[in-house]
Amino acid sequence: QVQLAESGGGLVQPGESLRLSCAASGVIFSIRTMAWYRQPPGKQRELVARVDSGSKMTYADSVKDRFIISRDYAKNTVSLEMNSMRPEDTAVYYCNAIIFAGRVNEYWGQGTQVTVSS
Repeated sequence: QVQLAESGGGLVQPGESLRLSCAASGVIFSIRTMAWYRQPPGKQRELVARVDSGSKMTYADSVKDRFIISRDYAKNTVSLEMNSMRPEDTAVYYCNAIIFAGRVNEYWGQGTQVTVSS
């Protein structure tokens, strides 16, 4: 069974940086895309950044030039480097992956809380 395990959430002050990591484990034939989503309090879940199998990266406008997504294809991991953080970045962050493990399915991590506050 495929699982996504996240780490790295926490409390930071505005302007500071934080790094999130996610590792996929289980029987995995290939990973199509890996991504980070977030759900701010009282709002819907939204895409933050995504990297596909061809290394094409997509970012939400609100995080462009501040966040960097990176993927290790050999280790089946994805990270999100968050810089110049703002209070509006406060949310539960979820790792997401489209994985072929006999069939193609979408998987989610359990979520990690990120709070930006002074």
